[in-house]
Amino acid sequence: MPFFDKLNPTLNTLPVYQPGRPIDEVARELGLDAREIIKVASNENPLGPSPIAVEAMKTAVGQCHLYPDGNAFHLKNKLAAKLGVEPANLILGNGSNEIIEFVSHALLGPGSEIVVSQYCFAIYPLVAMMMGAKVNAVPAVAHGHDLPSMLGAITPSTRVVWVANPNNPTGTLAKPGDVRALVDQVPDDVLLVMDEAYYEFLDKPVDLLPLVRSGEKPNLLLMRTFSKIYGLAGLRIGYGIGHPNFVSALEKVRQPFNTNAVAQAGAMAALDDDAHIATTRSTNADGLKFFEAICVEQGIEFVPSYANFVMLRVGDGQAVFEAMQRQGVITRPMGGYGLPEWIRLSIGTAKENQRASESLNAALA
Repeated sequence: MPFFDKLNPTLNTLPVYQPGRPIDEVARELGLDAREIIKVASNENPLGPSPIAVEAMKTAVGQCHLYPDGNAFHLKNKLAAKLGVEPANLILGNGSNEIIEFVSHALLGPGSEIVVSQYCFAIYPLVAMMMGAKVNAVPAVAHGHDLPSMLGAITPSTRVVWVANPNNPTGTLAKPGDVRALVDQVPDDVLLVMDEAYYEFLDKPVDLLPLVRSGEKPNLLLMRTFSKIYGLAGLRIGYGIGHPNFVSALEKVRQPFNTNAVAQAGAMAALDDDAHIATTRSTNADGLKFFEAICVEQGIEFVPSYANFVMLRVGDGQAVFEAMQRQGVITRPMGGYGLPEWIRLSIGTAKENQRASESLNAALA
């Protein structure tokens, strides 16, 4: 039909991002009781959101007939105070995924390029391709970023370098010295985005905030989110931290009211609940040790993880995913990332981890 011939031609080869499957969808498809299914596929917080955040969100729901604060004044100011930056350093997004889109709209187009690592977060190349930009993927080393080689892959057409640290989906962490060398040496006309979605799970993270506070690296943008350790994935709220001039440019491509009132209220309250963060970190550390011990005991290859998930080599990743799903355990197959022999398991509660390990054993048997 003539109408469909007018669609953007880049859509013909654009892959579709496949997220972790929802519990209700799996229950309907397989005839299972949704209450008996556990989801360890999407790196969500198994403890849920902070109770303080829940109460704040309940209050905000009563005002949902009103538009939210389009500039998120209170959240930006509270977040800025916590980070030691200015509100002008902050851009909020409908999840940090939207920040990826902002950056791409502002910097990318036909003839431009991005540099990513092999096994990078799928959205970086997907949005670049949507903008007509070329993707230069640098081969991974031990499933992680080869930052010196990524620096060498920058060309005059490069506009953005994307680095997730820790990396999703592999859980790897770049060496601190390599991170600092990349930050120091990336050309001034190339934006370096450090995606720090799992930053709060790290014991000794590389702190790049001083470079933002000082304004000495205007081509550095940090991305963080309330989806992971804060347990607010369903609200879709993330943020970028960068130079005020660049943030101002991103604001021009931001949709009005892109962060809703309930999300803003929940995020503000979540920032106050240090106990919930500490419990989440402890639960996650215990879960990582549990799965690593299981893998060592059973001879299952795994990638040591610094995030809230672990990637396991199981042979036929899709088959193991499907077998575990039939048992009511939703995992994430890695075939879409070019890792067909692997699955990714999010860390759950102790009970969920035990059930996931038993389901894995049954699937492998």
